Amino acid sequence: MGNYRGPKEPIPEVETAVWSCTNEECKGWMREAYTFEENPLCPLCKSAMEKEIRILPVIK
Repeated sequence: MGNYRGPKEPIPEVETAVWSCTNEECKGWMREAYTFEENPLCPLCKSAMEKEIRILPVIK
């Protein structure tokens, strides 16, 4: 019995537009689809953010 669940299915990933913090000391980022501002500030350090593309897991 135990906790063995077998191999997990791979999670599909896709190119996703995100906002990324411009402060090199901050790791803040968020998916573009979940922002309401046209030019959001970083929720962690309040620095400006810039758009970029990341490969992220698909959210259903």
